[in-house]
Amino acid sequence: MTDSTDGTVGADGAGTADTAASTAEMSDTAGTATAGTATAGTATAGTAGVNHSGLPSSSVRMDGPWTHRDVAANGARFHIAEMGEGPLVLLLHGFPQFWWAWRHQLPALAEAGYRAVAMDLRGVGGSDRTPRGYDPANLALDVTGVIRSLGEPDAALVGHDLGGYLAWTAAVMRPKLVRRLAVASMPHPRRWRAAMLGDLRQTAAGAYVWGFQSPWVPERRLVADDGALVGRLLREWSGPRPPEDDAVEVYRRAMCVPSTAHCSIEPYRWMVRSLARLDGFQFNRRMKRPVRVPTLHLHGSLDPVMRTRSAAGSGEYVEAPYRWRLFDGLGHFPHEEDPKAFTSELVDWLKDPEPDR
Repeated sequence: MTDSTDGTVGADGAGTADTAASTAEMSDTAGTATAGTATAGTATAGTAGVNHSGLPSSSVRMDGPWTHRDVAANGARFHIAEMGEGPLVLLLHGFPQFWWAWRHQLPALAEAGYRAVAMDLRGVGGSDRTPRGYDPANLALDVTGVIRSLGEPDAALVGHDLGGYLAWTAAVMRPKLVRRLAVASMPHPRRWRAAMLGDLRQTAAGAYVWGFQSPWVPERRLVADDGALVGRLLREWSGPRPPEDDAVEVYRRAMCVPSTAHCSIEPYRWMVRSLARLDGFQFNRRMKRPVRVPTLHLHGSLDPVMRTRSAAGSGEYVEAPYRWRLFDGLGHFPHEEDPKAFTSELVDWLKDPEPDR
């Protein structure tokens, strides 16, 4: 499988030394394992018992106060967990996670009067693992397609890490479908590109992204020893409040679903390989369009993989009320490290009728 290009876009409606060591594991070129072949799932909405990869649903569809179902959008099917009624808030996870990363926010948002929906991105969790379509433009159309499939006129997008990158992209590409934008642990795509290329410290902090460029081996490393590397990354990228062992085990199991490791890193392969390609230049130019919806930017002061300096300059791409919130003492996963503080900040901002700069 090769990294995808903008030509595959479909219609909307259809750090630390330990971190460096783990990155070296992902980029090690020893071994000849090949990535599992990704296949498109065929489950229908409301399917229970088995996910799209043929494994028990318990691997990615944990019980809780939410409801699980599948929706069709942009030529694929996407698993969502939802609860509550009211204006739509769509939650987009990052790497190496899946929808369950928002388990703390779903009930809180529902209680606050919102229809809270957490989706699995293409190739992850219970969503389809398609052979192509992992460039950010197409992944953003997945997001806006889900909004339409849910029958909503628009949504407040909340994205973390890769989900944040896609939330920025969707707000530029389909502004009429994005009511508000909240991004955690990820700068604007143009800011990300500039920092990765021009800031040596950010280049080093994001070494895992460069390590993903090797064929086959990164996938093998992610699933070795039942996803042990996933656990190490979650702990190393967190601040002084690392995830509990039970939570780490959930993420490890989810990464070991066939083809998930490959699909999870395909977007990062596109982000790097496109730097010198026409489609990458076109995407970067397209992202010059300003974001024109109220934006909340959340970041952990101890994030070891996305420096505060890299993220903080993103406001220049927003021509609307922009609020920056830095969480002292938190790392790359503020929504899990301190869910109470994160959720309170998010809900207060969503309810604010006139969020100021």
